[in-house]
Amino acid sequence: MVRTLNNMAELRTSGFGRPWPRHGLKLLFWFAKDYIVFNDDNQMVANSDPKEGGFGFHHFENRLQCENNICKKLLPDDGYTFYEVGNLHLPASKSMPEYVRKGYTGHKDTSNMDRLIISMRPDRIVDKVYVTQHEDLKNFAPLNTYCISREFLMTIRGHPLSNFLEQAGYSTHGIAPRESGDTRIDMEGGSRAPPRAAPRATPRAAPRAAPGFWESYCTIL
Repeated sequence: MVRTLNNMAELRTSGFGRPWPRHGLKLLFWFAKDYIVFNDDNQMVANSDPKEGGFGFHHFENRLQCENNICKKLLPDDGYTFYEVGNLHLPASKSMPEYVRKGYTGHKDTSNMDRLIISMRPDRIVDKVYVTQHEDLKNFAPLNTYCISREFLMTIRGHPLSNFLEQAGYSTHGIAPRESGDTRIDMEGGSRAPPRAAPRATPRAAPRAAPGFWESYCTIL
């Protein structure tokens, strides 16, 4: 059973897409704000066909995942085709906004672990929207997989990015990342200018990391 997130409080409680450098919250914001529109019947309509591969969309098989001899599918089958997006290593993902890709390191860390999965009806109607995260090289984490309600997606569309990230609990050192030209938002509620950083000694250069966990493997998922 996949839990449905209906509001910002439930999204915060889920822990999805945070802390930095995870990109799942920014991915969800991009999808709600730019990838879909709502028609007169409040149906979600995709601005482009995901089967064409734009933004890194590709088919998601919803195959059986097995653990402790128990096998089950990540998502309930509804008779529609599933598509996955969010792998920042894919060349097509470079067409996403810079704010989605900004924290991606290409190394073995959490900056490429989040994904968004949709089920598609004919005529580019989006039936369901799910968010999830990798738990190993091949599988997604069932306990960290959520459906995002249509009403909540409509709510997200009404927020600017900085406000959405603040309310979702996404922060670096307690301050939500800002949009270009915005004042940084204090997580306690007030607005203030970004603090001046204290002078620091220049760190010694570290050896370049080997190709990362997600860079090496997630391109096939």
